[in-house]
Amino acid sequence: MLLPAHPLARLLRRFRRDRRGATVVEFAMVAPLFFALLFAIIEVAMIFFASQVLETATQDSARMVMTGQAQGANYSQQDFKKFVCGAVSQALFDCNNGIYVDVRSYPATSFSTVNLVPIIDPTQVKWCPGKDGDVVVVRLFYQWPLFVTKVFSSTALANGKRLLIATATFKNEPSGTAGTTCS
Repeated sequence: MLLPAHPLARLLRRFRRDRRGATVVEFAMVAPLFFALLFAIIEVAMIFFASQVLETATQDSARMVMTGQAQGANYSQQDFKKFVCGAVSQALFDCNNGIYVDVRSYPATSFSTVNLVPIIDPTQVKWCPGKDGDVVVVRLFYQWPLFVTKVFSSTALANGKRLLIATATFKNEPSGTAGTTCS
C-alpha cells in the first residue's frame, strides 16, 4: 500500500519539473556581466575616438607654431588654447577645465637632443614656441572622465580620470618672425 505523498514534497517535485522561469533566472545571472562588458566597450571606443580627435587638433594647431603664425600674432598660451579649443569638438571636450597646452622649444639642430619632461600635473605646462629653426614639441593633455572602466583600469589617475596626450614634434620653418617670450 502506497502512502500519500506529503503536500510539500509534491509541490517541490512539481516546481523542479516546471521550466517556465529558467530563462528569466539565467538572464538575471548573466545580464550584469553582459551590460558591464557592453558599457566598457562603448567607453573604450569613446576614449579611442577622443584620443584621435585630440591628435588631429594637435597636428592642426601645431601648424600655427611651425609656420610662425602664432609667433607673428604674438600668441600667448591662452590665445593658443582658444585656437585649440576651436579645433576640437565641444561635445567631447570641456575646454575651460580640461585641455592643457604645453609648447616647448629647443634650440637644437637635431631631434635626438630633445629631452621631454613627463607631465602629469597640468600646472607644469609651458609656452615657448621658439624662433626659426628651433625644434618644437607641442603637447595637448586632457583628463578624460572614466565611468565603467575606472573600476578595472590601472591606468586611471588618482581622480578617476584617464590622461589623454597628443604630441607633435617639428622644426620651425623660416618665417622671419621673432620668437615670443617663454612662460
